[in-house]
Amino acid sequence: MGRRLMLRESQSRVAVCVAVLVAALLGSTASAQERWSRGQNIQPVFEGWERNADGSFDMVFGYLNRNYEEQPVVPVGANNTFEPGLADRGQPTHFYNRRQQFVFSVRVPADWGDKDLVWTVTHNGKTDQAFGHLLPVWEMDDGVMRLNRGSGSAQGFTDNQRPFISIDGAGAGLEVTLPNSLEISVIAGDDGIPPPNPKLGERKPRRGPKSQAVVDARNAGDTGLAVTWLHWRGPGMVTFEPQVPEVGEGGRAVTRASFSKPGTYVLQAVADDTVLLGSAEVSVTVNPARSEP
Repeated sequence: MGRRLMLRESQSRVAVCVAVLVAALLGSTASAQERWSRGQNIQPVFEGWERNADGSFDMVFGYLNRNYEEQPVVPVGANNTFEPGLADRGQPTHFYNRRQQFVFSVRVPADWGDKDLVWTVTHNGKTDQAFGHLLPVWEMDDGVMRLNRGSGSAQGFTDNQRPFISIDGAGAGLEVTLPNSLEISVIAGDDGIPPPNPKLGERKPRRGPKSQAVVDARNAGDTGLAVTWLHWRGPGMVTFEPQVPEVGEGGRAVTRASFSKPGTYVLQAVADDTVLLGSAEVSVTVNPARSEP
């Protein structure tokens, strides 16, 4: 038992070190050169894998959008695809600025073996790939998540459970007609582990809404829980007011979404306890403005 524990801790440390090294390499171009507002590529990133109770595995991916302002929309297809198998594995088509960690996961069967799962993104004339695999050194646990997300020590929270979140009253989806905005509410909850950490409030958040949510969770009631809204898919731009709404009585959090153009969108609400994440998605049909009679 002791040797297995030491091996697991060693693997976790190696995974953290490799992830930090990858992040440093990915960011080196931006730090050594001019910070480009737009016109740069999107680098997919394999974060690691998680083991499921039924024997299957979740491969976790993130990305680096090298642009400091441009938030590209890259539809699923030749320029945003997975292989082998289905091209659509639930990946985002809207990419926020800079490094976004632990963005989504892809489940693979227990007999996946030593194959690679490859995510390919082409943008601004450059094609980049991330290779997901089940090497033991890339297995993720709470410690890896905690250290990589900059939320403090990885020790002392072995019973932490993933927060839950659901879209309130969404049914099969939501609908709005321009120029109207849409009020959306979620119900979120957590086990209170880890507790709120006031020291997180002293840190400057990395770029991105999830990073801001980690900071905002420092004073989120008794659980240290924050909710973040993300534009996951859709043709235009989405503005949330607020993007990180307060989690109120009964775990309810309310925001208002505005859309720049008609189309079908997918919005994602993320519950964040500063270590683990839970998410829920809702489809929104945005109709064009009605013509004046």
